[in-house]
Amino acid sequence: MVTDNSPNFDDGAAIYSAMVPCEADSLTGKRKELTGFENEGSRRKKKKKQGGTPRPACSWVHFSREFIKEYSASHPESSGLKTATKAASDAWKVMSLEEKSKYTKRAREVWDDYLSAAPAREPKPRKQANLVTRCSPGRLVNVLKHFTEEQKEAVKSMGFGSLLDLKCRTLRRSLCLWLLERFNTIRRSLEICGERIPIYPHDVELVMGLPASGKDVVNSGPDDLVAELRLKYNASNRGISVRFLEERLGQPEAGDDFKRAFLLYVLGTLLCPTARLDVSPSFLHLLTDMDCIHEYNWAKFLLDRLVREVSRYRQGKQRAVGGCLLFLQIFYYESVAIGGTCEPGPVVVPCITLWTEEAISEREKQEKELGGYGSGEVICKERGLGLGLLNGRDHVDVRPLRQVATRVNRGTLVRQEDSMESVPFAYKNENTPPLRIDNYSYKNPLEYSNTNPHDNRGMYTGQCTCPLLNCNFTGLFQELSDHFSTKHWDSGRRFQYNSPLPVSLGMDETFLVLQAEEDGVLFLLNKGTENIGHTVMVTCIGPSNSNEQFLYCIVSERGTSSLKLKSYTQTLPGRVEGIPPSDFLLVPFGYLNSSGELNLEVCIWSPSDLSEV
Repeated sequence: MVTDNSPNFDDGAAIYSAMVPCEADSLTGKRKELTGFENEGSRRKKKKKQGGTPRPACSWVHFSREFIKEYSASHPESSGLKTATKAASDAWKVMSLEEKSKYTKRAREVWDDYLSAAPAREPKPRKQANLVTRCSPGRLVNVLKHFTEEQKEAVKSMGFGSLLDLKCRTLRRSLCLWLLERFNTIRRSLEICGERIPIYPHDVELVMGLPASGKDVVNSGPDDLVAELRLKYNASNRGISVRFLEERLGQPEAGDDFKRAFLLYVLGTLLCPTARLDVSPSFLHLLTDMDCIHEYNWAKFLLDRLVREVSRYRQGKQRAVGGCLLFLQIFYYESVAIGGTCEPGPVVVPCITLWTEEAISEREKQEKELGGYGSGEVICKERGLGLGLLNGRDHVDVRPLRQVATRVNRGTLVRQEDSMESVPFAYKNENTPPLRIDNYSYKNPLEYSNTNPHDNRGMYTGQCTCPLLNCNFTGLFQELSDHFSTKHWDSGRRFQYNSPLPVSLGMDETFLVLQAEEDGVLFLLNKGTENIGHTVMVTCIGPSNSNEQFLYCIVSERGTSSLKLKSYTQTLPGRVEGIPPSDFLLVPFGYLNSSGELNLEVCIWSPSDLSEV
């Protein structure tokens, strides 16, 4: 038998192929190698994490450790840790609080030691909240650029011509959030850069170009007066559609329908937006008489709505921030100087025509380089002229009559040639007894009657009348308080007791209604006119036979000079003609600002807090 000893090349090829790795095997090996590195890295991370100080155990763990040790010693026949843990859990459930207190105390002691020995953890940076607002200057700019010349003239005839030159399209939301945190709605001021900057309607006039004098804007009334307008503008309970108004404004006509649509649109998107997406239907009450639109005090209305909307936002009543945030943004740019000392120079009014997107971007860049907002210096730029007649004209460049580094009372213009030495005046402060000016006569006799002389039930009973001229409401004091809060909320100022409140009275304003937020009590800040100045005092609205008195203080400042009155209110059933026979402060005409406004600071104390004054 012949044996074939020749080599089998087929088997050798198989053996050779098995010994030489192929491309697939090399890829598989690389994957395993990478996986091994990843697993090793993760194990290192786990070991590093586990190498730190462990967190202290809770009271249950302290008990279970002790119980399982005793249980295992007394039950050697038990199957293992699982049975002992189950027995510990059953025992823990039936234990009383007193029995558990031993382990709770031990766990608390260990936890206190852990906290005292552990290094302080760096707090995580808070994520900035998103600002939700319906104030959209860019949307208004897009609509304005399509207006015809006739439509622009119609806008100017209503007193809103300054908005035609609006160049700012976007809000700087980080700045607006920063300003909202520092906006004091009670004092109506910005508290920034270590200063308190009061905001008056005159400031709105300088920034936005809206008139700061005239009749108060009243956007309330019976629903039947605006029923036809609600149908015309498809007003629902949610409001009036912004897109619907944009379609109306896109038509070429420039009559009353265009004016109404523009007024609704500009109020709802820029000047007085609410928290809703649509325009508030309450603005329809302004459209009943289009011939009087230019006679309203739009600057005061804008400021009142801004304060109201910010207050509601802080109280959690709405998620979005209403009001004209663009005004706050531009007001900050104009009030705070950055990048060195500010030299007096030409001032362009209104200010919104000066701040373009490029100028704002450059300002934001400088703010960032200096370390953020609030790094500048508060300045005072007094323009020395009102803007009520500037709508429709070219921009006016004027030299500021005064510019100082520290802004004590913005809005009060002092002419250097004025001298107070020759002006006779008298005032009372907290260190002097009540004073009366000799030979001083009232221009009008006191005209009021006690509607219920036999009512002695106190402050909150008796008939009172609404102080507004166009309202004939008469009722009990509490009814009057509720009536004013619901019907005339935008015709007065709300305040808090024991907190100073800056107010401004225009040339034609003879009184201002103040309502306390705590109890709704109504007060009148009365202004009279004499040949040497204005008389101011505070009275309380209530039954005339009430013995309730409120301590109040009025301060008027001009530069480093100030006048101050501290007295008690007299209670009257409403607004009276003439000057009530009570203490008053006589403010010379030299204390008025350039627009003839009288800026004051008023503080009223509640009777319950008089012991602390």
